Amino acid sequence: MNWNDVIKYANNGSPAPDRRVEKTEEEWQEQLTPEQYRITRQKGTERAFSGELCSAHDPGKYACICCDTLLFDSDLKFDSGTGWPSFTEPVKDNAIKYEKDTTYGMVRVEAMCNVCDGHLGHVFSDGPAPSGLRFCINSESIKLVEKEETADQD
Repeated sequence: MNWNDVIKYANNGSPAPDRRVEKTEEEWQEQLTPEQYRITRQKGTERAFSGELCSAHDPGKYACICCDTLLFDSDLKFDSGTGWPSFTEPVKDNAIKYEKDTTYGMVRVEAMCNVCDGHLGHVFSDGPAPSGLRFCINSESIKLVEKEETADQD
């Protein structure tokens, strides 16, 4: 996966997810903390360097806080210095949904969970090799799942 793939998906639609999870706003509010709801369902952003997963380097995979879909592997996490957890690529091409985001006078690519449409953050083209991608993800939108717990989900 590279920046050209991200732009193609943002302009033409992302690969179909393996499954879909849809809930009412009331169901999401009951399930999530107020901050998780604000970020994932209302496209919010946590303050830089405020998320507990920003500096975490424990082994495992990161799953969507809303629907438990595996999204990122800790082996592909890196310190971008931006204040948010950063990854070079998702665990699967169809794990992430990409949409053009023109809010705040910028043009960016929003990264969302492809299963439940939960807002995760944004993807940029200034990441390390080999992908050159930087998935800049809110800590509140993901959770670390230990390696042993993910063995049956791979």
